[in-house]
Amino acid sequence: MAATHMADVSWKMLELRARSKRSGSIYEPLKCINLPKPEGETLWDKLNHYYRIVKSTLLLHQSPTTGLFPTKTYGDNQKAKVHDSLYCAACAWALALAYRRIDDDKGRTHELEHSAIKCMRGILYCYMRQADKVQKFKQDPKPSACLHSVFSAHTGDEVFSHKEYGHLQINAVSLFLLYLVEMISSGLQIIYNTDEVSFIQNLVFCVERAYRVPDFGVWERGSKYNNGSPELHSSSVGLAKAALEAINGFNLFGNQGCSWSVIFVDFDAHNRNRQTLCSLLPRESRSHNTDAALLPCLSYPAFALDDEVLFGQTLDKIIRKLKGKYGFKRFLRDGYRTALEDRTRRYYKPAEIKLFDGIECEFPLFFIFMIIDGIFKGNPTQVKEYQDLLDPLLQHTPEGCPVVPKYYYVPADFVELEKKSPGSQRRFPSNNGRDGKLFLWGQAVYIIAKLLADKLVSPKDLDPIGRYVPPQDQRNISMRFSNQGPLENDVVVHVALIAESQRLQVFLNTYGIQTQTPQQVEPIQIWAQKELVKAYFHLGVNEKLGLSGRPDRPIGCLGTSKIYRILGKTVVCYSIIFDLSDFYMSQDVMMLIDDIKNALQFIKQYWKMHGRPLFVVLIREDNIRGSRFSPILDMLAAFRKGIVGGVKVHVDRVQTLISGAVVEQLDFLRITETEEAPVFKSLEELDLPKHSKVKRQSSTPNASELEQQPDVNINDWKNKSTYEILQKLNDCNCMASQALLSSILLKREGPNFITKEGTVAEHIERIYRRAGSRKLWLVLRYSAAFAQKFSSSITPHITTLLVHGKQVTLGAFGQEEAVISNPLSPAVIKNIIYEKCQLQDEREAVVQQELVIHIGWIISNSPELFSGMLKIRIGWIIHAMQYELKIRAGDMPAKDLYQMSPSEVKQLLLDILQPQQPGRSWLNRRQLDGSLNRTPAGFYDRVWQILERTPNGLIVAGRFLPQQPTLSDMTMYEMNFSLLVEDMLQNIDQPQYRQIIVELLMVISVILERNPELEFQDKVDLDKVVQEAFRDFQKDHSSPKGAENQSDMTAFYNTHPLGKKGTCSYLSKAVITLLLEGEMKSTHDDPCTIS
Repeated sequence: MAATHMADVSWKMLELRARSKRSGSIYEPLKCINLPKPEGETLWDKLNHYYRIVKSTLLLHQSPTTGLFPTKTYGDNQKAKVHDSLYCAACAWALALAYRRIDDDKGRTHELEHSAIKCMRGILYCYMRQADKVQKFKQDPKPSACLHSVFSAHTGDEVFSHKEYGHLQINAVSLFLLYLVEMISSGLQIIYNTDEVSFIQNLVFCVERAYRVPDFGVWERGSKYNNGSPELHSSSVGLAKAALEAINGFNLFGNQGCSWSVIFVDFDAHNRNRQTLCSLLPRESRSHNTDAALLPCLSYPAFALDDEVLFGQTLDKIIRKLKGKYGFKRFLRDGYRTALEDRTRRYYKPAEIKLFDGIECEFPLFFIFMIIDGIFKGNPTQVKEYQDLLDPLLQHTPEGCPVVPKYYYVPADFVELEKKSPGSQRRFPSNNGRDGKLFLWGQAVYIIAKLLADKLVSPKDLDPIGRYVPPQDQRNISMRFSNQGPLENDVVVHVALIAESQRLQVFLNTYGIQTQTPQQVEPIQIWAQKELVKAYFHLGVNEKLGLSGRPDRPIGCLGTSKIYRILGKTVVCYSIIFDLSDFYMSQDVMMLIDDIKNALQFIKQYWKMHGRPLFVVLIREDNIRGSRFSPILDMLAAFRKGIVGGVKVHVDRVQTLISGAVVEQLDFLRITETEEAPVFKSLEELDLPKHSKVKRQSSTPNASELEQQPDVNINDWKNKSTYEILQKLNDCNCMASQALLSSILLKREGPNFITKEGTVAEHIERIYRRAGSRKLWLVLRYSAAFAQKFSSSITPHITTLLVHGKQVTLGAFGQEEAVISNPLSPAVIKNIIYEKCQLQDEREAVVQQELVIHIGWIISNSPELFSGMLKIRIGWIIHAMQYELKIRAGDMPAKDLYQMSPSEVKQLLLDILQPQQPGRSWLNRRQLDGSLNRTPAGFYDRVWQILERTPNGLIVAGRFLPQQPTLSDMTMYEMNFSLLVEDMLQNIDQPQYRQIIVELLMVISVILERNPELEFQDKVDLDKVVQEAFRDFQKDHSSPKGAENQSDMTAFYNTHPLGKKGTCSYLSKAVITLLLEGEMKSTHDDPCTIS
């Protein structure tokens, strides 16, 4: 005992001497963690307790070279995940924040802060070595070009190729950006020079596109089936949204920074991430109905959602579906580390995930996230509930430090018992702390939760940028510091009316419309958005790293509603909708009016910044030519009254409106004396005589339908000689005929073949321009199709449809269609359109583009019109519109869709999307609903229930839906199952027949629901069931002589579904007959059994 006492005294003397020589060095050995505490200082005791835990369970494992934290705390071949290392850095930072409350902290604040800084800079070092991948990814986001998410802990080298590992994890890059901002805001210096600022800006360019980039998610597996396919994950999009909000306008050098260390975010890209997140939730992805990965997205650290109702729905689903006694499951049917998982294979086999049903591992980590959520929300009941659940699960190291097991699993011997009685079997921890195995992500989050619970740090300490805003405090504050907007968004949009010429200004003034010309707003310049895009090309450029600036992406309505300071100039921008587009839709002034109203509505809904949006309305002389001047005048009068399309507006001079606008300083455009300044083109005033008259009525009279029709039959001319075609082309005055004849020459001789008016391509372009000025829509569509015109705005509209949970198909009705499930580049979409849509009618290719643009706007403003429509089949919608025109025409010839103006086409589309009006025949209703692919509420869930009672599956029109592996791979509420049902219905070629099949499936579902003892014994051929029902129908409805055409089902389609002689009664009889043909399913609760 005496020897032991002497040894302790000697150790203390040595320690005191060493400390006095080191003058408070921060590099204290582990032995020194029990430092003497000031007399009566209980705060020191508390912090010292957590310091010991952090030192021995976290910092002990931090790489001394890179600062990264390994995923495994044992063995030599250590790999570090970016995601896990970030939470470890956050833990060290959180404890440092707590130590800031003590004056004499013995150097621990510095040590802990720099442990966090070393880790953050280690990740930055690993990332910057892959700058070439960032450059490729921001141009073309694909898995082979993404930043890696796993590195060697000691060297920062790559350890897996993209083929060996799911590196594409938007969530990890987003979390890095988020913690970077939080830590710098607390006073840490992490970014050192302009090279690093440029690199971070390029990371932002990559993250901005999260809304359209399927990734592998937090669990690195992508889809639930673990088959190597990425998905669009709510958790990744949410973290990206939070990161963009946090870093927008942020100075990476902190308080010591200047203008060129500020990060810029595309507000419209951020908003698309916001919309996408709200569309995806409460799902995690197509295959994940819910997922515990959403917890850190919805709550700490991201706080990504500003919709309290959606937050409640999502959190409730996570708790209901995933919460267990030992933690939360990651997601349903998750095979990770279960006893039945084959760890020798990277991917699962089809239907394998069914094996893991009910035995998924449970992760205590998510109890900790719920504790933190409760503390931030000020909900002590929630905090206590999850603390009580967590405490019995904790293990301890031999030194007594708490250990959070990574997961609890069901041992192989108890798997069958657990499946029979869920929750009945004891689970065992994956690690207990005594084996040297630690789950560092869990350890880090546990310490953060304990520091918060013991009030050693406050939520505001951990969230200096104010990511979390309590509902009662929500207000319209800057996106830089919050994701929250006002509860009632009553934005007044400031509007500046700009006339392109003084002559036009004088003309409009006679109608009481006050405008300004570009000269009158000087020295303020007016730019097109494409000029602003050119300015942004200079953002983030770094030749040393091989990084170009911002990719060539258009600036949206929100971005063009700000004022810009560029190279000493003050600039306002007009929206992309006022650009002189090469696509013919811009020739329809009614479409322009519609676009203006949509843009104002969009700005009102999504503007979240201080200051008013400034919307520039550019009026061109061409807008008021022709008979459509009156609608333009009405719109301008509405601006003067202060309400346009339900949006409050305030019209004034640009000089007056600037004072209340948001000003963006583009300081990255720094030009030295030796550099040549970039040239930007501002809007120039048309140099026309001030008092000359504006021609408007006589210039472009509406063309009659007869005038638009070609006077040649293309089939008659296809086989004639080139000479004859040229002769006819020269003699022909009809523009439609000229377009058709030119198309024959184009296909036969090529675009460079010389005609009287130049090459064939030039001739078609000339026809296109002439038809545009005369509003000959049929000729415009012909010539646009022959010239393969393409509207680039179709790409974001397709993305809009996808993020609303829809699939899009392009292709003519009755022909092969291309299914689009993920966002594609404009070039790919153009190829699909001109490959699939021109088989029968060339005009289809451009009309399908029109429809996509219309539908994109409509679904953004009125998503309810597309309820029950999972697959948007553009060719079928065109068929529905043409059918509607036939109904309206009655016995007269139907109006030609291709002769209608784009605004008339949009109105027709809106008409057919409206809920069906009474008075229509059932044939017409089924035609339209079938063409729109509408299904009743709960339809896909009912098909699942049918499949459960159909061991040999369903077949229709040659498409087979098997029971297995469908039921094993999927779950009832999974979107992928709904899409699989749509695939089964894909081959049906008649809309009204498709609708009868939908009705049949609903009938089968009801019958099976009411007769639990029945089950189909054989494969159910839905076509045969309908044929049987139709035969019965014919018996009751045919004349004594027999029907003239036994296969004509028109009368059947036109029959009311309900009633004694309704279609459902015939379908029900055929279904029951089929059920009774097989043997009855024996069940324990058979109502016919006498016990």
